[in-house]
Amino acid sequence: MKEESIFLLAIAAFVMCNLVGTGGNLAMAEPAVQANNLTPAAKFAEIKRKAESGNSDAQFELGGMYNYGDGIPKDTAKAAEWFQKAAVQGDAGAQFMLGLAYTGGDGVLKDEAKAVKWFQEAAAQEFAGAQYFLGLFYASGSGVPKDVAKAADWFQKAAAQGQPNAQYNLGRMYHTGAGVPKDESKAMAWYQKAAASDDADAQYSLGLMYITGKGVPKDATKAAEWFQKAAASDDADAQYSLGVMYIKGEGVPKDESKAMAWYQKAAAQGHADAQFNLGVMYVNGEGVPKDMVRAYAWLTLATAKSDDAKKARDFVGTMMTPTQLAKGRRISSGWKMGIIF
Repeated sequence: MKEESIFLLAIAAFVMCNLVGTGGNLAMAEPAVQANNLTPAAKFAEIKRKAESGNSDAQFELGGMYNYGDGIPKDTAKAAEWFQKAAVQGDAGAQFMLGLAYTGGDGVLKDEAKAVKWFQEAAAQEFAGAQYFLGLFYASGSGVPKDVAKAADWFQKAAAQGQPNAQYNLGRMYHTGAGVPKDESKAMAWYQKAAASDDADAQYSLGLMYITGKGVPKDATKAAEWFQKAAASDDADAQYSLGVMYIKGEGVPKDESKAMAWYQKAAAQGHADAQFNLGVMYVNGEGVPKDMVRAYAWLTLATAKSDDAKKARDFVGTMMTPTQLAKGRRISSGWKMGIIF
């Protein structure tokens, strides 16, 4: 299972992008100012006028404009100021956005305790995104004492509102028995709910359950289908797993060229096992022409996380010329995430 870190800004960005329409409660029913035929400058001036007069909806909207650079230069410090004004008036969306700002130090000094405070304010108003983040904070012990039972409670509240990240995390807790009694049937149910909202982690987890037969009858075909869904969303673990299935012909027809394609996608994201398997395929000429230089380069990249890769790389090196070795080392040393060679 994958480990999550609340400190990764990628999580905050992902959640922010998926709140509207997925149980995050961030969408406003009506904008503070109806645009009609107003120019962007006139719209900004009118929203600012209302915000300065104390209108919390306008303060929240103005904070959003500064936060995303919507029609004005992006300024996260000003965004936080306006979110603060709306938050103290009880605006749940602003409270949530202020919590995010303190989580990542975006426009304010990073302060986990203040982040928790504002998430709690929003969560008390049933704001699903805030409930989800409180779950993350309690699960990791960030800003609060670590308490996986409380984490599960908050994930449950957000999941019940349809928040897919919370549904996935709750499924994971039932899968592992962290904070709740282990229950694979409940894990499956929550994974399925999150997967229906295209949560790649949940789709990958369903694939794992079907390929191992844990909690469900073993079904390689269904496993491949779920890995395919997650892989299409660039989930590196799913891409790697799909490559393995194509190599074995498990759940899908055996196809070395498709295995190579999925390994390449995962390897380009830094997946060490995919990099190792690519190296082996180039050594043996499976699905591709035999290429010792590429094999050496991929195996070298995999050594960052694998002692087996180092042994394999060194063995391959004994069969290469000095010129080939120099080229393989040059390719691997110049590699960057996203590159396939």
